[in-house]
Amino acid sequence: MGCQFSAKTKAKMNKSDSEVFLEEQIMALEDVAAIQIQAWWRGTLVRRTLLHAALRAWIIQCWWRVAYSRLLDRRRLMVLQLSTRRECAVVKLQAMVRMWRVRRRYLRAQAAVRLIQMRWRNCLTRGFMRGRYQITASGLAMEMQILIS
Repeated sequence: MGCQFSAKTKAKMNKSDSEVFLEEQIMALEDVAAIQIQAWWRGTLVRRTLLHAALRAWIIQCWWRVAYSRLLDRRRLMVLQLSTRRECAVVKLQAMVRMWRVRRRYLRAQAAVRLIQMRWRNCLTRGFMRGRYQITASGLAMEMQILIS
């Protein structure tokens, strides 16, 4: 029995050198095309990964901007409330001081009126003085006539 060859080997033996050379060039071109397709696919995967990473970073940045603006709004609100409380306290203090001063002026005027009324009544019973008086917001207005007999 003789040596048996596979169908491929027999086909190669029957082909000429130029045909073998062409087949090798075709296989080399197919390898180059396969390498180019693989490089394109790897590049696509890398670009997709970078795009997803950039989108995630952008989402985080958007979230941070919103969260930071809310934080600043809360701080502004706290400062505004604090200044409002201080201003309210100052206004209350001013009102209390003004009320105290007006009350003190009123009590002095009331004491003066009582003194004048007491003296007036004493004088009227004796007939020495005549007149009238009127209490206004700015003070006391009096008109008096003293009779000396």
